[in-house]
Amino acid sequence: MAVTADSGQLREGRPFDPYGAHRDDPYSFLADIGDAEPVFYAPLLDAWCVTRREDMVAVLKDDRSFSARDHNPRPKVALPEDVSRMFRTWRGAGAVAVGSLDPPEHSRIRDLLNAGFTPARVRAFEPTMRAIATDLAERVAVAEEFDFIAAFAVPYALEVMCRRLGVPDEYLERCRLWSEQRIELMMLQQDTDPDLLREHARGLMEFGAFARSLAQDRLASPQDDLISELLHDGRSGRTLTAAEVAVQIPTLIFAGHMTCAEALGTILFQQLRSSGGWAEVVDGTIAARDLVEEGLRFDSPLAGMYRTATRDVVVGDVHLPEGSRLLLLYGAAGRDSRAHACPAAFSPGNRSATHLAFGHGIHFCLGAGFARAELEIAVQALAVRMPGLTLAPGQSPSHRPVFPLRALTELRVRQ
Repeated sequence: MAVTADSGQLREGRPFDPYGAHRDDPYSFLADIGDAEPVFYAPLLDAWCVTRREDMVAVLKDDRSFSARDHNPRPKVALPEDVSRMFRTWRGAGAVAVGSLDPPEHSRIRDLLNAGFTPARVRAFEPTMRAIATDLAERVAVAEEFDFIAAFAVPYALEVMCRRLGVPDEYLERCRLWSEQRIELMMLQQDTDPDLLREHARGLMEFGAFARSLAQDRLASPQDDLISELLHDGRSGRTLTAAEVAVQIPTLIFAGHMTCAEALGTILFQQLRSSGGWAEVVDGTIAARDLVEEGLRFDSPLAGMYRTATRDVVVGDVHLPEGSRLLLLYGAAGRDSRAHACPAAFSPGNRSATHLAFGHGIHFCLGAGFARAELEIAVQALAVRMPGLTLAPGQSPSHRPVFPLRALTELRVRQ
């Protein structure tokens, strides 16, 4: 029987805490609650959590009933007024990234951005990915033990994304810092030194100014990079303006490198702790592509994405009023027992496995093919240069409190 969002049964909600109690393992909680209550209210998130794959797909297909405009997490505490103002305007007045657009505006921007991530464009860039991965693996391999996240995953993903865009190498560290500052503001969970928050906000203002300057530079002097392609090589003579491209640059840097780095960490950790270990990747028992897909299913680097109901809707037999905020738990979709025979088992090579790590519908990740190639190439380079990888003893990996991202704090490995 359908229930309503204001029914007494659901009013108090469920104590889902992905920042604290469920930070390292949200899946046990979600599996326990999912069968009886696949759509539940989480007071800490002030959102209705959707755990079944079929319900998420239905929401993501219905862009008339659900808006992506407010898809990012919100800070839980009030920001100082000047920080809030900078946080709202750092991209430019009225500027909105493609992931936060709804049709019809979304369709035009998305169509032009897609041109930069076609299979042909991805294949053409793969030698650059491989060179970056090989060079970094060679440099990291001199250490007997190291933190894989800091030493390889983050610098590799950041350099690949920035090289594709056309960001000069001297800005790599600043792009990493700006991305971290965005996380600190967007996912703020407790009162923090106002001066530190102002420092983060000023960093974002610099990020926006850098993106606008880079777009203007490529408009005047195109190079062999994605920014130039978007400005000069559009479909049927259509291109994005410098202002439109500038808006997308920070998101492409932020999402493009952080989720890839997180996925690499999870993929390596899960395989190293499996019975076959890294040797199964080195000897080809497990193909890099299969390992990547299973890693994305088993623990999606993006645990979920928010949507807002634009009218009264029914999701999983729960009636929700217009304005309700939903959190589509992509990670839970990968563990949905209705879609997977052994949802809690990490089993690369299970070709029946499906996932929503790249989303679904009109907001399906436009760089999905790029990310897959990037991850596979990294796995292959590591297998060649570091065939003896193992987990360092005595560690208990934990995750950063940056939900809905799934980011390991560190991953110490030995070779």
